[in-house]
Amino acid sequence: MPDFLLELFCEEIPARMQARAADDLARLMGEALAAERLAPTGSVTHVTPRRLVFAAHGLPAAQPDLEEERKGPREGAPQAALDGFLKSTGLTLDQCQLRDTPKGKSWFAMLKRPGRPAPEMLAAIVARVLADFPWPKSMRWAETTFRWVRPLHHVLALFDGRPLPGSFHPDAGLDLPFVAETRGHRFLAPGPVAVTGFADYCERLAAAQVVLDRQQRKAAILDGAATLAGSEGLALVEDDGLAEEVTGLVEWPVVLMGRIDEAFMALPQEVLTTSMRTHQKYFACRKPDGALAPRFIVVANTVTGDGGAAVVAGNERVLRARLSDAQFFWDQDRRTPLEDRLPALADIIFHARLGSMAGKVARLETLAAALAARIPGADAGAAARAAKLAKADLVSGMVGEFPELQGIMGRYYAAGQGEDAQVAQAIAEHYAPLGPSDRCPTAAVSVAVALADKIDTLVGFFAIDERPTGSRDPFALRRAALGVIRLIVENGVRLPLRGVFADGARSYAGTVDADGAVVGEGLLAFFADRLKVSLREQGVRHDLIDAVFALGNEDDLVRLLARVEALGRLLGSEDGANLLTGYRRAANIVRIEARKDGADGYGAADPARFAQDEERALADALATAGREVGARVAAEDFVGAMAALAGLRAPIDAFFDRVTVNADDPGQRRNRLALLQAITDTMNNVADFSKVEG
Repeated sequence: MPDFLLELFCEEIPARMQARAADDLARLMGEALAAERLAPTGSVTHVTPRRLVFAAHGLPAAQPDLEEERKGPREGAPQAALDGFLKSTGLTLDQCQLRDTPKGKSWFAMLKRPGRPAPEMLAAIVARVLADFPWPKSMRWAETTFRWVRPLHHVLALFDGRPLPGSFHPDAGLDLPFVAETRGHRFLAPGPVAVTGFADYCERLAAAQVVLDRQQRKAAILDGAATLAGSEGLALVEDDGLAEEVTGLVEWPVVLMGRIDEAFMALPQEVLTTSMRTHQKYFACRKPDGALAPRFIVVANTVTGDGGAAVVAGNERVLRARLSDAQFFWDQDRRTPLEDRLPALADIIFHARLGSMAGKVARLETLAAALAARIPGADAGAAARAAKLAKADLVSGMVGEFPELQGIMGRYYAAGQGEDAQVAQAIAEHYAPLGPSDRCPTAAVSVAVALADKIDTLVGFFAIDERPTGSRDPFALRRAALGVIRLIVENGVRLPLRGVFADGARSYAGTVDADGAVVGEGLLAFFADRLKVSLREQGVRHDLIDAVFALGNEDDLVRLLARVEALGRLLGSEDGANLLTGYRRAANIVRIEARKDGADGYGAADPARFAQDEERALADALATAGREVGARVAAEDFVGAMAALAGLRAPIDAFFDRVTVNADDPGQRRNRLALLQAITDTMNNVADFSKVEG
């Protein structure tokens, strides 16, 4: 069966967009081919800085023919109806069949639609898929209306070794004929390269010094870098993010090593690595003792006659200039104590409606000290001091040049001016964790300041109703909430969030006029959603979190998760599953009967009206379980509370087996409904079981 090869050759695709683009192309082409009945037996995608490639094998030469049965008028229908049916099918009456149906005989037509040739369909599929390709950012150029990530030079599209008919998007002013040739490396083999299929394409590109496979390029970079570092007794500093980015910058990786002037090695390690990684895309090396080595690894995209000497010299010169700037800022910044920088924070706007960064610092001092009182081992004075100095490095020269180092430079400056070690550490860690893979602070003072920073941000933006909507989250509030959750859960911090949110809202008095209770409830609902996201990978069911949050009085995340875990254990047992069935049966009966009676509820059951042993046994079990559950919940023994509920299974089952709820006696009926209501009330003391799914 024929193969299909598509290459979209353009100017350099940003490295950060490449992997996603390859996935999107595979998905969209796969869906489009399947929809047009041209599904291949297999496919592959590749991406380099200048080309996006889709190759499929085992396509049919044409769409399979379609047969469709169409039902027409009944026998004896007016002639006009029959004529209309024949006209719509293009058949004569002799070509139709008269068949029995449940409502009598009707005419049927069997229509055959011949499949269209694959090349004709592929040209339309390519145009349709690429017209709406989901680049994060795209552009138009020249006189075209077609959008692509960068100007598109050619579209190689081969089916069974021959170019597709026609051209690509003439309607958009592009009009690129489908071709059977590509180009090799921009500098090393720029001439046209004719190809006949995917295997031939791969071979010819390799000869034209293009490594098509992304993983092969990445492996070549890492292997070459490790070999160069090892040749000098050094180890490569692992950085998968940088490796991915550099892989997207080159088609023919050439790994070279450069030197860092020894004079710069006294700079903080983070300054050196940020200068190399963020600005120059260099890999760092370490000595056997773990210290940074005065070497860097650069990956070029070409081979030079001098073995890369000029490339290395040029990169050394650029790095020297950057590190000279860093050295200047380092020397200058240390001359000014952090506290002396605080007045300048008044000139930095936190948010137009939330005031300046100086205002935020004042709030953080108070909030961090209050939180420290709830965190074992945290010194309130140290927390307040760290919060006061945490943002001071924002007005330093180094952070102005390297914004990625905010907090980190504050630690160096604080330690250098004699601040307590835990204060300096908290300054460095107060932004953390920045994401799910970022390390979460564990030092008590650091936890207090990090919580204060994130809670202040969340309260402020919720107070002005700047909440995330859909995929829009310009102030990274979801990340802040997940950070708070991790700080609390991973450190076992017992924090009543309602009270904390209320304190945070009060600290905005005079800046924002907001109802602290409303802000707090909104944030709790937001945290419930974030908690589901955070725990999803751990296999925790979202409905169990809803069931505990629905109690309305649970805002301690550590205690909440203990309830959720205990609830999950209960429902995972046979007794728990059957108990849930009994709860639902009781709740449904009470709801239906209360609607009939126009009643809000049935009050407490009257033991004097019990007529059967099963009623008395259930009432006794509910009373015992209620006392046990209350005591266990008060002691935060949620496993024990769930075990007490599990004991209700047998009396509930017996009640439903032998007792008629809707008795003839109205008083007895209401009494039994009250008993059912007691089942739901008792169980809802632990969690709202109506929220449990499944």
